[in-house]
Amino acid sequence: MSKLGNIGARLYRGEVGYDFIGKRKIWYGLSILITITAIVGLAVRGLNMGIEFSGGAVFTTPGTSVSASEAQHKAESASGGHQAVVQKLGSSALRIQISGLDTKQAVPVQEELAKDLNIPVKDVNTQLVGPSWGEQIAYKAWLGLGIFMVLVVLYLAIAFEWRMALAALVALIHDLTITVGVYALVGFEVTPGTVIGLLTILGYSLYDTVVVFDSLKEASKDITKQTRFTYSEIANRSINSTLVRSINTTVVALLPVAGLLFVGGGVLGAGMLNDISLALFVGLAAGAYSSIFIATPLVAELKSREPQMKALTKRVQAKRASAAAKEANQEGPQDEVDAEDADGAAVVGPRQQPASRNRGRGRPSGKRR
Repeated sequence: MSKLGNIGARLYRGEVGYDFIGKRKIWYGLSILITITAIVGLAVRGLNMGIEFSGGAVFTTPGTSVSASEAQHKAESASGGHQAVVQKLGSSALRIQISGLDTKQAVPVQEELAKDLNIPVKDVNTQLVGPSWGEQIAYKAWLGLGIFMVLVVLYLAIAFEWRMALAALVALIHDLTITVGVYALVGFEVTPGTVIGLLTILGYSLYDTVVVFDSLKEASKDITKQTRFTYSEIANRSINSTLVRSINTTVVALLPVAGLLFVGGGVLGAGMLNDISLALFVGLAAGAYSSIFIATPLVAELKSREPQMKALTKRVQAKRASAAAKEANQEGPQDEVDAEDADGAAVVGPRQQPASRNRGRGRPSGKRR
C-alpha cells in the first residue's frame, strides 16, 4: 500500500486525525478574508462583461501579419475609443470584439478595419449582437441558478436535515462569491462559457459536501445512546475519514482543468477555454475547501446548540472526568507502596507469606519415628 493510502486507511479508522472542528474559527476567518477581498475586487474593478451580455459587433478577418496587440489598437481607434478584445484564430486569422457598437456604427468600423489591416472589406465578416439578447441570457442564468439553489436545499433538507441544507447553501454561495471575485481581479471576460462553468462547479462542490454529510449521518446514528463521543468529535472523524478521498477527487478533477487553463488558454491562445476553465479551476478548489472547512464545521456548530447535544456533551465530559479520577485513585496507593519498598520499610501482604511457610516447615511435629 502506498504512503498516501496508508494514511487514508489510518484516517478512516480514526487512528490519526486533525481537529478541523476545533479550529473552525480559523477557517471562518480565512474564508471571510478571501470573500471580502473578492467583494472589494468586484466592487472596484467590476466584471468584464463579454459582448454577449453588453452587445456590440464581432469582426472576423482572414489571415494577416498584424499582431493581436496592434490589431486591438487599430480597432479601438477605428471605433472611437470603444473597448476591443482581439483573439488569434488558427495561425493568423483574427477575431475582433468591440463592445457598444450598433448597426450604424458597425459598417464604418468594418471599412476602417479593412483599410488598416490591408484586407478587402468583403473579407471582413461582421456579426452584430444586441444587448437585449445578452439580457435574456443573464436572466436565464440567474433563473437557473436560483432554481438550482432551491432544489439543492430541498433535497438536502429531505435526505439529511435542514442544518445540513443551510450549511451546503452557505458553502455554495461561498464558492460562487470567490469565483466571481477572481474573475473581477483577473479581468477575464465573462461569457456564456463562464456561466456554464459556474453552474458546473456547483455540482462538484455539492458532491464533496454530500460525501462528508453522508458519512456524518451514518456515524451520528443513535448518537445520544452512547457516551464516548460528542457530535463535534464525530463530525471531525467524518471529515478525516473522507479527507483523502476528497483530496484525490479534487486533484484528479483539477489536472485536466489546469491543462485547459494554462496550456489551452495560455499557450494556444484559445479564449473560450479561458472563460470555462478559470471558473472550473477556481470553483473546484473553493468547493473542496468549503466542504471540509466550512460546511461540516458549520453543521457541527449548529447541531451542538441543540438541547440533546448539549446534554450529550455534558454526559461525555462527566464520564471522562470520572474515568480520569478513577485512574488517578488507582495509581495513588501503588505509588505509595513502591515508595515504601524503595526506602526499605516493612512490606506487608504476600511478600511475608514465604517466611511464614518456612517457619511452619521447621517446627517439630512432636512425634519421633
